[in-house]
Amino acid sequence: MAVTYTTALKDTRMQDVIDAIDIAAAGYIEIGTAGMGAVLVTITLATTSATKSSGVLTLAGLPKSGTATGAGTAAAARIRTSAAADVVTGLTVGTGSEDIVLDNAVIAVDQVVNVTAGTITHG
Repeated sequence: MAVTYTTALKDTRMQDVIDAIDIAAAGYIEIGTAGMGAVLVTITLATTSATKSSGVLTLAGLPKSGTATGAGTAAAARIRTSAAADVVTGLTVGTGSEDIVLDNAVIAVDQVVNVTAGTITHG
């Protein structure tokens, strides 16, 4: 049988994630190739990085953009603190219903990359 958490507990856990991202200053998201083999672009998040409701964390202040420093197909992402500590890893990336939604997943150096949506659902 699967483990089930109450919505209140899911929201508490998601708030802990938000607090970890925002601990000292604005955190950031790194978009990379499969398995984060190469970082393609880094995008600074809003000072309050996200909201949470019903066990879903939603990135705030979107769209956010950054200029690519690498080239390739975006496939993975991680969210880090301003001090470069990982908070969330293993995020999916694409142009549809992935965790992190971009305007274009094929990225070239110096391209402006836009994160148009971002959600993490508590399991």
